[in-house]
Order: sequence, then C-alpha cells, then structure tokens
Amino acid sequence: MSDQKRLFLVDAYALIFRGYYAFIKNPRINSKGIDTSAIMGFMNSLLDVIKRERPDHLAVCFDKGGSTDRVEMFEAYKANRDETPEAIKVAVPYIQEILKAMHIPIMVKEGYEADDVIGTLSKQAEKQGYQTFMVTPDKDFAQLVSENIFMYRPKSFGGGYETWGIEEVKKKFEVTDPLQVIDYLGMMGDASDNIPGLPGVGDKTAKKFIAAYGSMEGLLENTHELKGKMKEKVEANKELGLLSKKLATIMLDVPVEFDEHDFEMSTPDTEKVTAIFNDLEFRQLLTNFLKTFSATTETTTPQATANTETTTKTTETKKEPASAGAGQFSLFGGGDEETETTTEYTRKTAETTSHFYQSVASGMATKLFIKNLMNQTSVCFDTETTDLNPLAAELVGIAFSWETGKGFYLPFPEDKNEAQELIEQLRPFFESETIEKIGQNLKYDIKVLAKYNITVKGKLFDTMLAHYLINPDMRHNMDVLAETYLNYTPIPIETLIGKKGKNQLSMRQVALDKQTEYAVEDADITLQLKEHFEKELGEANTQKLFDDIEIPLLRVLAAMEIEGINLDKDFLNSLAEQLNNDIKTLESKIYEIAGEEFNIASPKQLGDILFDKLKLVDKPKKTKTGQYATSEDILSYLAKDHDIIQYILDFRGLSKLKSTYVDALPLQVDTNDHRVHTDYMQTVAATGRLSSNNPNLQNIPIRTERGRQVRKAFVPRNEDYTLLAADYSQIELRIIAALSEEETMINAFKHGEDIHASTASKVFNVPIEEVTREQRSNAKTVNFGIIYGVSAFGLSNQTNLSRSEAKELIDTYYETYPKLKNYISQQVDFARDHGYVQTVLGRRRYLKDINSRNAVVRGAAERNAVNAPIQGSAADIIKIAMINIHKKLETGNFKTKMLLQVHDELVFDVYKPELDTIKTLVKTEMENAYQLAVPLDVDLGTGDNWLEAH
Repeated sequence: MSDQKRLFLVDAYALIFRGYYAFIKNPRINSKGIDTSAIMGFMNSLLDVIKRERPDHLAVCFDKGGSTDRVEMFEAYKANRDETPEAIKVAVPYIQEILKAMHIPIMVKEGYEADDVIGTLSKQAEKQGYQTFMVTPDKDFAQLVSENIFMYRPKSFGGGYETWGIEEVKKKFEVTDPLQVIDYLGMMGDASDNIPGLPGVGDKTAKKFIAAYGSMEGLLENTHELKGKMKEKVEANKELGLLSKKLATIMLDVPVEFDEHDFEMSTPDTEKVTAIFNDLEFRQLLTNFLKTFSATTETTTPQATANTETTTKTTETKKEPASAGAGQFSLFGGGDEETETTTEYTRKTAETTSHFYQSVASGMATKLFIKNLMNQTSVCFDTETTDLNPLAAELVGIAFSWETGKGFYLPFPEDKNEAQELIEQLRPFFESETIEKIGQNLKYDIKVLAKYNITVKGKLFDTMLAHYLINPDMRHNMDVLAETYLNYTPIPIETLIGKKGKNQLSMRQVALDKQTEYAVEDADITLQLKEHFEKELGEANTQKLFDDIEIPLLRVLAAMEIEGINLDKDFLNSLAEQLNNDIKTLESKIYEIAGEEFNIASPKQLGDILFDKLKLVDKPKKTKTGQYATSEDILSYLAKDHDIIQYILDFRGLSKLKSTYVDALPLQVDTNDHRVHTDYMQTVAATGRLSSNNPNLQNIPIRTERGRQVRKAFVPRNEDYTLLAADYSQIELRIIAALSEEETMINAFKHGEDIHASTASKVFNVPIEEVTREQRSNAKTVNFGIIYGVSAFGLSNQTNLSRSEAKELIDTYYETYPKLKNYISQQVDFARDHGYVQTVLGRRRYLKDINSRNAVVRGAAERNAVNAPIQGSAADIIKIAMINIHKKLETGNFKTKMLLQVHDELVFDVYKPELDTIKTLVKTEMENAYQLAVPLDVDLGTGDNWLEAH
C-alpha cells in the first residue's frame, strides 16, 4: 500500500440527492414532521467512507449560487432542472451544522460549483504529494483522474464503492486519456445540466468520434470525412459543440486553497453531534457515529489506493483490534480518556431517573399485590417471555405499572402447572371489564395469555396503535417512541440476553433484579406514552377511529392468528416437483436460444448474454454499477418481441414462487397444531391496510396459473368443514364513484351493470352489447389506473394503445365522468390547504410534499392525495365488517371461524351445518358495513381449498 497521504473530497449535493431518493418510497419522517431522509442518507454515506477508508484528510464541497461563468457562456445552463425538493433545502443547514461539529471543513465558493471546487483542490493536493479520492457518483469527474487523483464512486445502495483510476476511466469511456472525457461529454451533451452537445450524437457515436479524431476539435476539423445527415448536423453545430465542451470542463482555478492542516481529520465534538442527532431523532445513526469514532471500530482492508489491480474491487469490512493502525485511530479517538459512554446517554435513562421498581415475592406478597392491583382503574402491563413468537412463548414474568416511575414485576415459575396456578390468581384482573389495560403491541400479550386460557377483557389502550394514527409515517417501536416523546432511552434488551445468535440467552436465564428493571421500565414508559398520546388522538381527531376500529380489530386479529389455517403439505410437495420440472424445461429453452449454459439468476451473466452476445437491443440500459439492467420492468417491454425474455420472466416467476411459498410454507407450520399462523400488522401501511407476515399470505400471486395453485394448499380443518371466501366486488371503484358523486358510475353500479363494459360503452361511444373484449380491457385499465394517477405513458405501457391513443382515451374518460375529474382536483386542493387527506372514517394520510416545487416529488404526493382516501376507505370498511362478523360469530356460539383477510377478501373455515346461515351473515355484514351512495357487493364461494372457494 502507498505511503502517500490521502485526501478525500466529498461531492455534497451528489450524496445528499442520492440519500434523499434512496428513501423516496419510504421517507424518514420524525415526530416534528421533518423529512430527514436526505440528512440520514448523506450521513450514512459519509460515515461509511470514514469507517472504510480512515482518510488522513477530508473535506466536503458544496455548490453556492451555481456557476456564474457557465451561465454567462450559456444562459440555459441547468435551466431545465426541477426546483430542489424542500426536504433537501431543509437538510443542507443541518448537514453543515453536523460537519462543523465533526470539525470537517466545508468548502464552498459563491458562483462556483462543487465540481470546480473539488477539481481545483484535487490538483493543488496532487502538487503537494497527496493521493486524492473524489467521493461522487458523477461521471463528469472522470476528466480529473490522473496518477494521483481517483474517483471513489458509491455503487448501488449497500453495494460498497469502486475506485476509478486512469485504466478504469480509459475502459469505461473508451478513451486513451481521461482528459478526453471532456470531449466525450461535450459531444453527447448532458440533459441533466442542459448542455446541448452535438445533435444526434449519443454514447456510441461520441466514443467512435473520439477513437477516430481524438477530440472535439479534431472532429470539427475533419467533418469532410462524415456522411449524410450526421455531416450536416455536426457542421451546422460546430460552435454549439465547442461551447458544450467548455460547459463540460471542470474549472481548476477556483479561489480556494488546500491547507493540509485545516483538512486533517480531527476529533469531532461528540457532544454537539449527539445533540443534533437527538434533535433529529437519529437513534441508530448516533450509535453508528459513536462506533465510527470510538477506539475500536470497523476498519477496512484493503484501503483505496493507486494500485489499479485492486481499485475496482468493492472494499470489505472486518473487525480489527484497536492496536492495529493506531496512528490512524488516534486521528479519531483524540485520547485514551474519551469513551463512548461519555456522551451517548444525554437522554434520561433508568440510571439517571428516580424510580421504584419492585419484584413481588410468592405467597402473601403476591396476594397483597393482587389486592392492590384490583383497586386500580387503569393499569399498564407487559409480558416477558421466552420467545418472540407468542404461540411458542412461555411466560417468564409480567410487569405492571399504574403510576409514573413506579411498578411491580411478578416472576413466573418454569413449571407449567405452577405457572398456570399463578396466572389463575391474576385472572380476575385480566378478565375485569372495569379495569383499563394499557400496553405496547397488546396483540402479542393477548396471544401469549390465550395459551394460558386467559382472555383480556375491559377497555384497551395500545400505544403502538395510538401512535400509528397520530403519525402513520414514523416508526412505532417503544424505544423510538420513548426517545422521541419522553427524551428517555430504555434499557437495551441486548444488555440482558446478548446479541442474536446461538449464544443469546433466554429471558429465563437473566437475573431477577435485571428482569425487574427491564420489564417494569417497559410498563412504566408505556404508561407515560399513553398519557401523551391520549391528548394527541383528540387533537388529530382520530379518537373514534382508535376506539371503534383499531382497538376492537386488535382482538379480532389476535383470534384469527391464534386460529391459523390448515395446510396440505402433501399437495405442496407435489407442486414443488411440478415446478422443478417446469423450471428445468425453461432452463433448457433459455440455454438453447443462448447457445450456452449460464447462471440465469445472475443479472450480470444474464445481461451479457442478452445484450452482448444476442444483441437484443441497440442501446441497452445500464445500472449505476455499469452492468446491463435486467429488472422485470425492463425485460417486460421486450418479452413480446423475444421468446427468450418471456422464458426468463417465467423462470424468475416460478423460482420465486417455489422459494417464497412452495418450499417455505411447510416450514412455517406450527408443530403443535399443524396449522399456519400468519401475523397481521396494523401499523405498517400508512393507508390503513393490513399487512401479513410470517408467512405473508397477501402476496401469493393469483394472476398466474401456478401462483393460483398455491392457494389449493390451504384447506379446511377436517371433512366436517368447508372454506368460504367472501370478496368485495370492485370496492375501490364503488368508493370513488360515491365520493366523487359521479351519477353515471353510480347508476351503473346500482343497476348491476358490468362497470368496465359500461365505461367502455360510454368512452368508445358504442352500445354496451357491442363492446369488444379489448375495449372492455382498456376501460378496465383506465378505471383502476385513474385511482393511481395513470398517465398516457403508463396507460400505453399497460395496453396495446399508442401514447397518443392513451392520452385521447384518458381525455375522453374525463369528459365522460366530469365529476370524477373534479373530485380528483378537490382532493389535491384539500391536501394543499390542510396537509393531509382522509378516509370516510377520518383516517388521515399526511402529505408533507403536496406543495413541493419539485414536480416529481409533488406529483407523487398528488397521486397519494387521490389514492389514499380510496384505498384507506376500503381498508376501513372491511375492518368494520371483520369486527361485526367476529362479534356475531362469538355471540352466536358458532363453530365457524374467520381465518384470513387478504385486502378485499375474507376467508372462513365454516362448519358445514352452519354454511347457509354463515353465508347470509357474512354477506349481510360485509355489504352493510358502511353506507355509500352505491351498494357494496360481495361475491361468495365455497370449496375444499382456498382456490376452489375463491
């Protein structure tokens, strides 16, 4: 490894934007409503670089005011860029504050871009004998690469980094000198920077010209060798070509100075960084920061170096003792005295907070405790168990708290009979209708207690559900809530049982005093959160939704999860064999067309076969890492033209089906009752929809024949039962018709018409009986697409229509249903005025980006403004139906059980003598769950398996 000192220059905005868009589908929103995605993404990248490379010198470079010189040269330079998203504008001051606290220089010069600042500093550092690594994904920087200047490029997220030296740049751009990258960029232009380039010149042509003429000037001097339209275009745009080259050239004379002392890595002000991270609610990032700058940390072997034999390899991290490379560690540690604990716990903890947590001894102490417990009106409780799976867990203890800072812990004996005797003493408390029970994720505790034949009765308050309604986009686990709302860091479970792995202890092996502190703290903190959230539920106008829907549903879901569903493992085994044969057949077809065997599951090998060997496309797309893109959306466009593509898509679909369901489901069967027990999550989807986990039964594919076959494996409990599937028919379309008050659609539903044929009839102006299958299909695509904000481009991709035909169809659709278009506008306007939209029951979806000046970000929020009330209302309605049906099944003492919910469908295990009664009951309750201007319609089906019933 080289002994040269290494300087890392970070392209701030490139990493900030990258971090922001990494979280675009699942933004990180804190309790103050701040979108912290860009800050988190940038800091993760920065800390990753520091951990991996341990640079001697480091600076972060920003733009300020754009490039004055380039705008003077070309007024339209970067004029086509969207407004910077608000979340990034908010992020930059925070990031700069963090960098100052970390003592990392911020390099910025008014009127210059970060590219120019980095270019200038790189060349200055090179003259002083440094190796410089430019941390950026931006390919423009390749022009700066030299013997001592490298690009340090982040690969796709989680993919590490690659270092580009001279050889890598030559290979990537097909040049003989990195300086020719300027000519390459000037020739092909850059849409993102609005650099025009030479008309008609793309990647391949630019590389061809450089190979032939060496530079832009060389090309322009030899246009007589060109032919046809290309000659005309290049000759007519010579000045534009030279201007583009100037615009693409990174400046090396910015008035900034590389001072090796200022840029040297030094000890951060941990206290200041901790305070900022706490304010932003960066719990894990704070831990990451403290580990990065502690004496023992993850270091990197190998480091980024000028050795071109290793530069393209992704660096890998490994644990290394503190003594290794101590000279570099001292840059971060600052001294032997500083430890991680000096500033990590600026929040309150059990050690710094006065509290009284007591374990309750058996015998008389327990009796006195229970007597006191029964005198309370509201109690928080929390079970401690041996397993995260409630159906496998045994009680180790239960904590109780009804006063802030105080609580009790009742340990449970390991002997099952003795444990049952103890829980019997607590039965009056749990089954009391007058004592309110408080908890965090109460569904877990209810399921654990059900194993001991205990039913939790009375009013419930679940802090996780309450927070979900208050702030649906935030995380809802107790540690995050405690730190966010109470400024309190709970005792980490790892301090009791250790980290995950074979050496992790069971809670039963933990000393009683530690069990007591940990468990009662949970109950105490949850009690305090309840007091906090109770007020906020009222302020958010969601108390009724909490009391009437989410809490009653909690009990329903617990019962469904405990019940589980019967699985035919023999059928799955036979299906696995069939899938293996199908997969092998597809493999043979693919290999035959490819002319060789290769790893079909490897995107790189697949891309090389499709686009290098078979050359299926003239200009195939590439990923950020430089390999050919072979994602499903890209291959889907090619499937109709190339058999091999369809075979590959089929191969992927069958392989995923087999691994995700056919092979996995038998392993998830409970060994005690031989049934599958999914876990329904109430607090994941911001729209209010339930999600299913372990296993996920909501994502079993139903559009393919083999996918549908998986449903055959779900069967009744025995021959005395049959499965009943009840499915809302087109509920989302009915909701949008009702909410928009669109009479034409409402009447079609009221008269029982086929809504897609009815729409096709009106849009294509033909009698309903003359509507073709293709017309109905296109109308169906628009009907459902409108809910999700389909564009002409999107519609044309989903149908056989051209883009102009798709646009005409959408325009005609809105002319046919003018009130629907008006409703969509009203929803967006409401969201702009209020910052949220809501369902028929008042469930809110907050849309912080609805007024963004960035068109892409704002467009996504506008689509959510239309979609969330519809999808959320459908979720609310089926929840009401589930609650009412469950109540009827319980009060009627039916043997029939509700087993599954899959979006708009409910599945029941029906005792055959009850079938007629149950069919009437289910249909009535589902169709009358909520009154809309259109009737709700439910389709029923029965069968010996789920597929047959559906």
